[in-house]
Amino acid sequence: MPPDLPTDVAVAPEVIAVVAGAPSRRTFGVGAWLAVGWLVLVIGLALLAPLLPIPKPSEIIDHGALRDAKPSLSHLLGGDDNSYDLFSRIVWGARNSLAVGFFAVAIGGTVGGFLGLIAGYYRGRIETLITAVLDIMLAFPALVLALALTTFLGHSLFYVSLALGIISTPILARITRANTLTWSQREFVTAARAQGAKNRRIIVREVLPNVVPAMASIALLAVAVVIVAEAGLSLLGAGLKVDVPSWGNIITFGRSGLTNGQAPHIVFSGSGAIFFTVLSLNYLGDVVRARFDVKEGALT
Repeated sequence: MPPDLPTDVAVAPEVIAVVAGAPSRRTFGVGAWLAVGWLVLVIGLALLAPLLPIPKPSEIIDHGALRDAKPSLSHLLGGDDNSYDLFSRIVWGARNSLAVGFFAVAIGGTVGGFLGLIAGYYRGRIETLITAVLDIMLAFPALVLALALTTFLGHSLFYVSLALGIISTPILARITRANTLTWSQREFVTAARAQGAKNRRIIVREVLPNVVPAMASIALLAVAVVIVAEAGLSLLGAGLKVDVPSWGNIITFGRSGLTNGQAPHIVFSGSGAIFFTVLSLNYLGDVVRARFDVKEGALT
């Protein structure tokens, strides 16, 4: 605090931070803008893939001459072991990997968010029952459960997303429940009850808007985890179908080039796309959590 500021004046922490030159938690830093820029680039390329002047992801280039080719000006990331253009595979793979990530979290967030809101608001037997079901789901090893679900359901984009969405449901439900427990005891909720508001209105109008920031923060982290999980399933042969371009499939079918040292750029390209995307999602998740002051204790 500056020496000329009276000591008997109460100053808000935010004002002290500004006066002292400390960065405000409400401002985006360089890292956040870099993360946003990367995600905008990746999502934009994924959405515009059919319109871009790039080869089809399963188009053999120059009758096989691009097989394991190194990056060049004509082919920015080179070719893979099937003589496909690797940049095209990365772009089209982004469509499927991101679709799995966002769709799975949408399923888990919708179902888990509903269960968490109900359990955290109504408490009692309803909470006990829902919590027991979530604990049973969490008791299964996530990888084993994912393998079982994809084996039973199938390996299409929808079924892989559904399987990973089921796995993410209990985690997202517990986080929503923890935040609902906190907000449902606040004064404005008590005032709404005193005015005769129904439970449904209180949940939708009072509790849910305050729980959404925490859900959004964890949802970004969950998308990152799902993208990595899809790649892991692909490595085990339980991810998307082999003819579907995805970052996981690119890494899977590029392992031979990494082992023999002839085409390590194939694995590095797929791994790099996953790395920077997951890093950006994780960073933005932390920014959202700090921006809305989501307490760590509520997320455990």
